[in-house]
Amino acid sequence: MTTEQVVIPDIGDAKDVEVIEICVSIGDRVVENDALIVIESDKASMEVPAPFEGTVTDISLALGDVVNTGDSIATLDVEAPASNVEEKTEESKADASQERAETTPEQPVRDSSPIPETPPTPEGSAISPTREDGSSIYAGPAVRKLARELGVDLGRVNGSGANGRIVKDDVKAFVKQSFTQPQTLAAGAGIPPIELPDFSRFGEVEEVPLTRIQARGAENLSRSWLNVVHVTQHDEADISELEEFRSKLNSEAADRDSRLTPVPFIIKACASTLIEFPQFNSSISSDLKSLIQKKFVNIGMAVDTADGLVVPVIRDADRKGVREIASEANELATAAQEKKLKPADIQGATFTVSSLGNIGGTGFTPVVNAPEVAILGVARMTVKPVWINGEFRPRRVVPLSLSYDHRAINGAEAGRFVQALVSRLADIRKLVL
Repeated sequence: MTTEQVVIPDIGDAKDVEVIEICVSIGDRVVENDALIVIESDKASMEVPAPFEGTVTDISLALGDVVNTGDSIATLDVEAPASNVEEKTEESKADASQERAETTPEQPVRDSSPIPETPPTPEGSAISPTREDGSSIYAGPAVRKLARELGVDLGRVNGSGANGRIVKDDVKAFVKQSFTQPQTLAAGAGIPPIELPDFSRFGEVEEVPLTRIQARGAENLSRSWLNVVHVTQHDEADISELEEFRSKLNSEAADRDSRLTPVPFIIKACASTLIEFPQFNSSISSDLKSLIQKKFVNIGMAVDTADGLVVPVIRDADRKGVREIASEANELATAAQEKKLKPADIQGATFTVSSLGNIGGTGFTPVVNAPEVAILGVARMTVKPVWINGEFRPRRVVPLSLSYDHRAINGAEAGRFVQALVSRLADIRKLVL
């Protein structure tokens, strides 16, 4: 019998996620992939499974704790550790050694030899060799790596360790303070906040806190709206033949779970069109001098949940058939509703589709999910008279709204993209080309 520590696995870009549910108690027997805890990031809620079988002997965290990759979850007694457990143990030892190195006081080495000229800091580095007053910066390798990842200049961080040494918590505190303190903006760039009156003067009020996902979503949308030059191209797609084909397939479906909605067809059509127009499958560089074109097509699919809007990702949508996309979309939507999405499920999107289905109205203007450069909004399908061959015919029409970043895409390109997408939806045979 050996004792093994279970830690928070790699959760990608998510930081400071909250523990919203503890699924086990001390003494519980768990098998591999049993849920230990549920954490909620800024984008989604997800379960953290047990990496191996064992008995819970200790729980290292409490409900409401804020955790990050590598933080301890629990201790398990296991019969025989698997190879992956041994690897994790070695990693934990390496991390522990690194942490000890960070907390061990260091004294600068001084000698009487001339001080060589300080080499220039590499372009894009987050590390300053000295502070502005000429004093040295004391920080371990792990802290310097964290600073580089977060874009923090250690010359501006005050160390709380021995002899002013900077530890990871100092870097994280600096980042949080940077977000909470008002920033000095160039003249004319600041936007005054909306001042709220005392609404209670007019009647009874109740302040309802946003969920973590809703609050983070509001921040992301505000950031995107302020940074992206939004333009929206509106059009309609005649999907009469598509609906006829879909209705035929659904009448032959063995059960309700295998029934198709229009969304998988739209996702497939978008994936095919993105291959033809790669600039829509890109991100604009920070210096606005180049487009980063992705050679993969991952479609984000907006899902409405009780905690807010979540956007799981269908990977390699251009390589999948409509039924495969439909099956994966159903699984991801269910996982989002049940708070079982994994970090990888919500990362890596290159384009987003937001469909409001039967509640969609006649159209809307979706906000680009930066750093993507385009998003497609799909409103409610209606039956309209369309002039065809000298007469009006009833046709099933769905409104489409393509919002795009005008810094990366011009109006003519957007018009051609929408035309190609409408053409594919009008004749689903083109989806196999």
